[in-house]
Amino acid sequence: MTCHICNTPSNESFQVKVLFKYDVTYYRCHECGFIQTESPYWLPEAYASAITSLDIGLVSRNVRWAPTVEAMIRKWFQPEGPFLDYGGGYGLFVRMMRDRGFPFIRQDQYCENLFAKHFDVTDQPAGKTYELVTAFEVFEHLADPVATVGEMLRAGKSILFTTKVLPNPNVTPETWWYFIPETGQHVALYSLESLHRLANRFGLQLYSDQHDLHLMTAKPINPTWFRWFTHPRKVALYNYLHSYPAKSLLDHDFQAVSDSVRKQPLKDLI
Repeated sequence: MTCHICNTPSNESFQVKVLFKYDVTYYRCHECGFIQTESPYWLPEAYASAITSLDIGLVSRNVRWAPTVEAMIRKWFQPEGPFLDYGGGYGLFVRMMRDRGFPFIRQDQYCENLFAKHFDVTDQPAGKTYELVTAFEVFEHLADPVATVGEMLRAGKSILFTTKVLPNPNVTPETWWYFIPETGQHVALYSLESLHRLANRFGLQLYSDQHDLHLMTAKPINPTWFRWFTHPRKVALYNYLHSYPAKSLLDHDFQAVSDSVRKQPLKDLI
């Protein structure tokens, strides 16, 4: 199999029982370290439930990263946005960021939008561009990372995302929980080198905390500031000192949604 990232041969590394019933082969690239499954024919079954019962960190993940995203926007991007949360799940992160005053829009083809229903990409003009694209716990789900990252970059020129990098080159499902073969959704696992090469394919630089937070962008980013923003106390201080003139969009959004609801036929509200 050819590596999805660097187009060099990948060797069969091991087999794992996926969804408790499919014997799936995983391939490891010896050039960039990227690990990918065989062609993931089981994905329609895996996404029968878009958010799996094993994703118990969904809420804490959003709580953790919202202050960091706020700080990075204030430091390197235009706060007036707009911003796109790609693979945004239930819309919780979009709602949290709008409550902080940042006009985020949610996109997810697999999951129902519960918390940002009126602020979805389906409600936006075709071809709309965004100041920044965020993608939390998305990259490991990508059967074709280059194609999907290209799609993201057509929406916005910078991508801030999370995915855990391989803890060592010889990692296996027995030694690293992040494979999660029980759900069948993690089909791409990245080394730091593979993420650098992925960014380079689009002429971008990769900035990373070398664990799970990464930024692909052409903007000049100070790595020291990037690492600073991954520390909860430091990022809280930065946001406190730079909070003006942010204003929550909660009241604005409530009025917009109320006006929209009043215009709908009664049968659509039941």
